[in-house]
Amino acid sequence: MTEYNFEGDFTNLSERQLEYINKVVLEQNLKVNKVIFHSFGQAGDNFGANVKRISIEGENGSMKMIIKIAAVDEIVRKSMFTEYLFYNEHIMYTEVLPKLVALQKAARVPEEEHLRYAKCYGSLDEAPNEVIMLEDLKESGHIMLDKYEPLQDYVVRNILKTFAIYHSLSHVLKSKEPATYKCFEIKLKDVWSVMSTTPEYMNNFKGIDDATVSIVDNENHKNIVKNRITNMFKLVLKLVEGENKKYSVIQHGDAWTNNILFKLVDGEVGPSTMIDYQGARRNNPVMDILYMIFNGTDYETRKNNFYNWLDYYHSELDKSLSYFGLKADVIYPRDQLDADVKKYSELIFGVVLFTNNILNRDVNETKEVIDNMEHSGLSELISSMANTKMKAESEKRARKRIEGIIASYTEFGFFDHFQIK
Repeated sequence: MTEYNFEGDFTNLSERQLEYINKVVLEQNLKVNKVIFHSFGQAGDNFGANVKRISIEGENGSMKMIIKIAAVDEIVRKSMFTEYLFYNEHIMYTEVLPKLVALQKAARVPEEEHLRYAKCYGSLDEAPNEVIMLEDLKESGHIMLDKYEPLQDYVVRNILKTFAIYHSLSHVLKSKEPATYKCFEIKLKDVWSVMSTTPEYMNNFKGIDDATVSIVDNENHKNIVKNRITNMFKLVLKLVEGENKKYSVIQHGDAWTNNILFKLVDGEVGPSTMIDYQGARRNNPVMDILYMIFNGTDYETRKNNFYNWLDYYHSELDKSLSYFGLKADVIYPRDQLDADVKKYSELIFGVVLFTNNILNRDVNETKEVIDNMEHSGLSELISSMANTKMKAESEKRARKRIEGIIASYTEFGFFDHFQIK
């Protein structure tokens, strides 16, 4: 093994990964003395990669980076679709995001309205040794909110503005450079569609359905949530088949609390920056909107603000499109947004029941679940989620969230639009 000036825990990295990291570090022209590897975050902060923070110390200065490292274990890679997920993020950081911001710069969009993303210092798209090296946003004053605390109205609006800017740029690219948009659309892999045609994954999710039913007390609620998680796969295929690509965008695909960072401005939560683009793919924009809202907000906040949020998103979409001479009423009419919210609400219901099982566990519970998948991949993760009973406090939190989602769906009339009764 080649000798590097590395310290800390990097034992699970391959020689090729270490070689690439060293190359990118040297390119920063810091005359490096040493590079220290630190653990990053807590169990449950990131499921699709091994994430490290590195501190680079040199004669010409110091800096920090976030490194996303792919698993090299063949079983884990196959089960977790590692190659697809890392390729998606590679394409997003090296091609899509720079292109979207280039469109804004060319149109002289004010800088404060630019799409924000972490600088990518290097990305190795070389299976099974993928590595993505990113700006450490903590160094510029960004924070991650508490995933157990519901998002407040002003935070949701902050995120919706970011969604609107991000989604609008897909429409701009489709309008101005359709061939480029089509190229990105083809490159980004839809892992959900792949899973939906693989029987072993559908069978694995049955246990989480049963676990979800056991969490709720009310018999009517038990009937409502029954089989909703396994039904996701049928719905994915139906929605893909019936997708109106006119309104589709390149979605983020996993925009929950831990994947959105906020810059602190005078001690207050400021502009948001999305991270973790492994789930990026062509999809309807409401999937990002509903995924964030029903994973991150509570019943009371939704009750008071839900339709105002949709209005706000649409107005910000129009504002962003206007810099390019486009109008939201033509590109994505408000009534179409409402129709799509109803159309995709059934899939989101199953998705948030699934994510509810893992996102509401405490750190120790989550670590146990993730440790179980270390050498077995997604199948073992799903099995562990189904069979590892939540602690009392976690179960109480999960139950309250499920009951709140059911209450919102009832009030918004979403159950009336479900295809699978």
